Amino acid sequence: MAQKEFSVVGKKIPRIDGYERVTGQAQYTGDYQLPGMLYARVLRSPYPHAKIISIDTSKAEKLPGVKAVIHHQNAQVPWASGGHTHKRYIFNNPVRYVGDSVAAVAATDRHIAEDALALIEVKYEKIPHVLDVKEALKPDAPKISPDGNLSVGKGSFSAPITEEWGDLAKGFKEADRTFEDTYISKHVNNAQIERRVSVAKWEGAKLTVWASTQGVSNARTDIAKDLDLPLSKVRVICKYMGGGFGNKNQAQDYDLMAAVLAKVTGQPVKLEFTREDDFIGMHGRWSSEQHYKIGVKKDGTVTVVELNAVTNVGAYRKQSGNLSGTDFYQIPNFKKVVKPVHTNTVVGANYRAPAYPQSVFGFASFLDQIAHELGVNPLDMFMRNRVRLYKSKTPFTSNFLEECIVEGAKKIGWNEKWHKAGATPGAKKHGIGMALGGYPFRPGLGAATIRVNPDGSAHVLVGVTDIGTGAKSTMAIIAAEALGIPLNRIQLTNGDTDVTPFCIGESGSRATSFTGPAVIAAAEDVRRLIFNVAAPQLKAKAEDLDLKDGNVFVKSDPTQRLPLGRAVARSGELIGRATTNPVFKGVEGKSFAAHFAEVEVDTWTGHVKITRYVAAHDSGTILNRLPAESQIMGGVMQGIGMALTEELLIDRPTAIPLNPSYRDAKVPTHLESPEVEVIFIEHSDPYGPFGGKVIGEPPITPAVATVANAIFNDTGRRFKELPITPDKILRAVRV
Repeated sequence: MAQKEFSVVGKKIPRIDGYERVTGQAQYTGDYQLPGMLYARVLRSPYPHAKIISIDTSKAEKLPGVKAVIHHQNAQVPWASGGHTHKRYIFNNPVRYVGDSVAAVAATDRHIAEDALALIEVKYEKIPHVLDVKEALKPDAPKISPDGNLSVGKGSFSAPITEEWGDLAKGFKEADRTFEDTYISKHVNNAQIERRVSVAKWEGAKLTVWASTQGVSNARTDIAKDLDLPLSKVRVICKYMGGGFGNKNQAQDYDLMAAVLAKVTGQPVKLEFTREDDFIGMHGRWSSEQHYKIGVKKDGTVTVVELNAVTNVGAYRKQSGNLSGTDFYQIPNFKKVVKPVHTNTVVGANYRAPAYPQSVFGFASFLDQIAHELGVNPLDMFMRNRVRLYKSKTPFTSNFLEECIVEGAKKIGWNEKWHKAGATPGAKKHGIGMALGGYPFRPGLGAATIRVNPDGSAHVLVGVTDIGTGAKSTMAIIAAEALGIPLNRIQLTNGDTDVTPFCIGESGSRATSFTGPAVIAAAEDVRRLIFNVAAPQLKAKAEDLDLKDGNVFVKSDPTQRLPLGRAVARSGELIGRATTNPVFKGVEGKSFAAHFAEVEVDTWTGHVKITRYVAAHDSGTILNRLPAESQIMGGVMQGIGMALTEELLIDRPTAIPLNPSYRDAKVPTHLESPEVEVIFIEHSDPYGPFGGKVIGEPPITPAVATVANAIFNDTGRRFKELPITPDKILRAVRV
């Protein structure tokens, strides 16, 4: 369907919940205040690796206002969603990193709870620790996991992670030159605005959790499993979130702690993390050390890629620890071996496009480096090696990466501005860089219910949590378009497992691609019912009717029409339901992007200023333009932070995190934000809802490498370890 045929899809439409958000009426999890509610705080380990010899909570329990203290001896609750190797609990003994949970207190106010933490007496027996992944793999390294420090995992998380196609020997033989190098990325925090918070309340045998979660259905399933409850006895609610970026999917340990404390005390409990808890008590993006061996022809055509890498998944393995930065290039011969490794550090797990930005940084930087050494324009290098077939054999549902490259390069003026690295004179140098990126687009299980009311309005029910991306508005837009009624006649209810249907969760850019098709199918279901009841009134056959702008009409004679409300009034309400689970057959889905940046580097201060940024995206049909543009801008800013400033610093002797706060973590602010010029290469994808593809994850994937490559073009110095801080720049340019 062409863009011009849509009524609301593709327009710049304000959020349907904008009024509630800007007036403070929108209730986030931390806003809930229940009668008799207690407040909880968590005691964390001061040591990176230690056995708890004893824990004495008597003084804390005697403090007026303290209602309960839980720890590994009286609350050994499994946290199944929290690990894919050895069994993990909400409280573990031994503790495995500075920040590991030791105990939790519930009290009548948060200040008393905090005072109580100081009264808990814990005796530790320190165990040797290891912070570096290579040291952790040595035979004599301290053992963190019972299975060893190589996180062998199970099922889809088995390790080492290997992938191979083609013939490596053939690829290297066909190459005119072979290059080898290593690139390093660091651990960065997800840094969402809303802190992690959970409110738990028991009513008899039923548990309700108001959770700061990206997936209410997943959280419900996990909570029920971990607490050994029937699924019907767990309700999870989350209507609004202040950002998640992969860090709040599934059930979290604080959900379980709040539930246990509420059970023990018989009162509702709110457990809200401090900002420091946010940084060290939860996971961030796993770091990596990537060693590439790449064969190329003289013109820059890649013939083979071999990647051997280690990633730091921290004390517990919560996600894969994989690397996927080569996905956007045509590589005929390929081998990858990635070893996820345990260390006594903060957990490395999901953060927006989990396996991609760090990996794209390594691979795209190295390609840019190779282009320089071959005397090839990087634009030609990236264009020549852009992906055409997935793993060199499977076609994509749609692929307009070439157009992204062409239009992005034209917009930024690449041919006029690119120059030999370090060629600009003066203390303030200027450069330009680019990289390719994207993210998998995959359909999956989704569900929706639509009630059409006698007044002609419609009530849409979906499980989607709006984590700040505008998913609530997008679902309403899809419903309005699919039904054929005005957007202002759509009411949407989301994020409540007792009311809304199942949802896979808003992570991995899945909300629209999973739930969107279900909304369309539910609309088709209820339209059928509408036409059946309207047909006798219009003296026509149901199959001859259509619905548009809130009117049911005869297709051959649109003057024969009825307002939707009048058509369905006699039926009370009509309900359409759908559960969909489309699958790809012989194709692979992906969104694509080409990013371009201009930078100015002050060689006297090491300061990097991004003077211009262009992001060209192949995201299929754009369903809601305003949040789509915002998603691109936000992803770019997160990539810039990862490239230039962000890193969790750890004191080596003690393993204590040194910058667990926004004051010290150097997350970019609006002052560091360039204006991002967004280009949508808009072509309908045959598998996406109304032709749309994923948009949340892709923008961060090329951003890190784009900035790094621009800095190289600017200074003539290649930075192979993140972040590229002023001190690193000064040391490099003054050599």
